[in-house]
Amino acid sequence: MVKEKKLSHDAKSTTFTEDVKIAFSTFRKRLVDGSIGTKLSHLIFGMGNLLHGQIIKGLLFLSLQAGILAIMILCPTINNTPYGWKALANLSLTRVSAGGEFDPLTGEMTIGSDCKLMILFGFVTIALIVIYFLIWNLNIASSYKADLAKRAGKKPSTFREDLRDLFDGKFYVLMLTPTCIAATIFTILPTIFMISIAFTTYNQQDMNELHTNLFGWNGFQNFVSVFTGEGSLGMEINNRFLPVLGWTFIWAIMATLTCYFGGIILALLINKKGLKGKKAFRTIFILTIAVPQFISLLAVRNILGEYGPINTLLMDWGWIQEPIGFLGLKPGDSELVAKIMVIVINMWVGVPYTMLMTSGILMNIPTDLYEAARVDGASTTKMFFKITLPYVVFVTTPYLISSFVGNINSFNSIYLLTGGGPTYTGYQAGGTDLLVTWLYKVTIDQGSYNTGAVIGIFTFLITATITLVTYRRSKAYNEEDTFQ
Repeated sequence: MVKEKKLSHDAKSTTFTEDVKIAFSTFRKRLVDGSIGTKLSHLIFGMGNLLHGQIIKGLLFLSLQAGILAIMILCPTINNTPYGWKALANLSLTRVSAGGEFDPLTGEMTIGSDCKLMILFGFVTIALIVIYFLIWNLNIASSYKADLAKRAGKKPSTFREDLRDLFDGKFYVLMLTPTCIAATIFTILPTIFMISIAFTTYNQQDMNELHTNLFGWNGFQNFVSVFTGEGSLGMEINNRFLPVLGWTFIWAIMATLTCYFGGIILALLINKKGLKGKKAFRTIFILTIAVPQFISLLAVRNILGEYGPINTLLMDWGWIQEPIGFLGLKPGDSELVAKIMVIVINMWVGVPYTMLMTSGILMNIPTDLYEAARVDGASTTKMFFKITLPYVVFVTTPYLISSFVGNINSFNSIYLLTGGGPTYTGYQAGGTDLLVTWLYKVTIDQGSYNTGAVIGIFTFLITATITLVTYRRSKAYNEEDTFQ
């Protein structure tokens, strides 16, 4: 087994090496065997297409090159922050003084620039450079393709023929290109931006002290402060990180399991043979999904508030003398009670989702399995644990994992119900705060963007690791064909 794995690994390495060799070989072949137009296309985009009579395609490549080079050289600015090569220079800043920092590349003081834009535009410029080289390769390949067509005695394809091919044989390219562009703009760049903030000095305290929005790179110092207690929020992170992390795990596990098994039990009860009014019961529970979540949670917060209907009734009946802090909305309230309440309330929001999903799965379980079990004398409880539950768990494992990860990042349920309370003097993180709500407070309320980015990276590493490890070890992955 060990030898097989090693051979498989070596095979993958060899394949990658061969791909690199093929790429270099293709580049050399185009450069050596290509026409004069193909050779010129290495410097001037679209030149080969223009010489082959493909005017529209050649002009498109040429305009793209001119546009990107114009941005890189002219360096247009937004809010005193430039794109282009100046943006790359800004990424190299180390640390600013109260009067700003002199940039020897531009000969200007960098004071007045916005740190967020400096970092963002720097990475956007890097993305433009990557796009430039991709277009560069496409324009060479297009010119060389026209070379091969002429050598074969054929006429190079026209722009109309290329469009027709794009909507036919290369339709996948047409569909995937906008998706890749959107993923780069809305996912990859924001993720890189967030990660980069974690390695800078950018926070509200520095901005107020220096009277500027500039930043400096400080390496892994922000990560070290999590464990050493250094920095503007170092003491809070050092004292509150592990408690918040522990509660985040407890919340994610309890919220996932209660909603999951609650939904399964509810689906079994509603789908029970002989039950009348099944549609009415389903409709009632679906209403909790139809109503926006923030409305339901804020309504429950008011009901369980200090002077809400529940506390008012209990005091009027003489059962309590003071309001019960169900949700830990004020300092001194019980942290345990608030944690139990948010888990219970979350069931009202989460159980109907699992109920709907499980109802469809239960209808697809082969009835022969239950009939055979009854013949063997199996009880209802035993059939549930031996047939129903394994089948449902197998099918819903990906949902179970995604639900767990979603609960780790469950912002609404905590922030709208308890606000992270009960609060502790001197700390942003309250008794029911999760990593994600704490991150919100650290960035929005405290302005410590670099510290918030560190917390965000830790949250990502935790969720990504749990997701990958759990799914790879689940039966849904290892025994995919079992129930097919």
